[in-house]
Amino acid sequence: MSAGRVFLVAAEPSGDALGADLVRALKARAPGLAFAGVGGRAMAEAGVASAFDISDLAVLGLIDGVKAYPRVVRRADEAAEAAKRFDPDVAVLIDSWGFTLRVAQRLRAATPRARLVKYVGPQVWATRPGRAKTLAAAVDHLVCIHDFEAPIYAPFGLPVTVAGHPAVGRATAGDGAGFRARHGLSADDKVLIVLPGSRRSELRRVGPTIVAAAARLVREIPGLKPVLVAAETVEAGARALAADIPGVLVVRGDERNDAFAAGTAALAASGTVTTEVGLQGTPVVVGYKLGWITWALARAFLLKSRYVTLMNVAAASEVAPEFIQTRFTVENLVRATAPLLTDPAARARQVEAQNGALVNMGRGARPAAEIAADVVLAEIARVSGAPALS
Repeated sequence: MSAGRVFLVAAEPSGDALGADLVRALKARAPGLAFAGVGGRAMAEAGVASAFDISDLAVLGLIDGVKAYPRVVRRADEAAEAAKRFDPDVAVLIDSWGFTLRVAQRLRAATPRARLVKYVGPQVWATRPGRAKTLAAAVDHLVCIHDFEAPIYAPFGLPVTVAGHPAVGRATAGDGAGFRARHGLSADDKVLIVLPGSRRSELRRVGPTIVAAAARLVREIPGLKPVLVAAETVEAGARALAADIPGVLVVRGDERNDAFAAGTAALAASGTVTTEVGLQGTPVVVGYKLGWITWALARAFLLKSRYVTLMNVAAASEVAPEFIQTRFTVENLVRATAPLLTDPAARARQVEAQNGALVNMGRGARPAAEIAADVVLAEIARVSGAPALS
């Protein structure tokens, strides 16, 4: 007899990685658990085959979201049907606010006995605080990243557990020296890591400017070695963009930690990857751009936080230079990145500041996946009426 049944839903690569970490943490604690769900390759490697391919769910911005709406609704229906067949004790809905909210609403009807856990909540501290009330009505427990998120949900009675940033607990030291040796880079070479995004919409809106900035830095800094890390989800598109960078080395995502550790500095689209780069001791410059309609609405009604980069949010200061929308230009990116490649003191100052932010995000504390596993096991016990598994 199994110790419980857990259904996980992840719609994007970052959520897929979170789900895989959580599955491994749960298996270590309770080997008898049964799993099913929706996810990607990482969850499949952890033993949870997906009910369908999630590659068409990564959308960004208002216009993309409107176009994708019928597909998102259809996939939410399919996820709920898969959960109904599995009959879980607990369903874990990972990141991806729009999609997982729709799944949660369907699961209430399809699997009424299941407890619903949201793993990483919407950024209510940055945009649309009304989502806190919506989430509280949709799920039974939230596992979030920041301490300052919990009070936002208190008026709505949603239990909240703070786990820290999952990437912080997941991080393992990359082998920068090994990466350089494998790819013919000397210890003295200046290496620029280029990260143009992990979604097709990001490659379209953000990638060209990041690539153009990298190309200019290569032309202006003698001997600079550019390395573009191509996310698995958009590898072909990333390789096509990379052709505009002189002498670029393109590597796949499975070398990401080693590449980040080998970097002198990085130029990246905003996202979880900025934290991952920081964890390898490499300074990062961040850029991002939304569609203009989405940006106008966000500026007018949604944005509450001064920063979008999580290290900056955690530090309450711009420890990693970020250039968003109108400030997202080749000139600004080059101006911020060049000193990190040519001035060791500037590089050291930013790394020190990033490290302080990472401590605020949970570096050195218990991994987020283990804390999330505590919550899932307690919710299983609540359903079964048995003592919580340990």
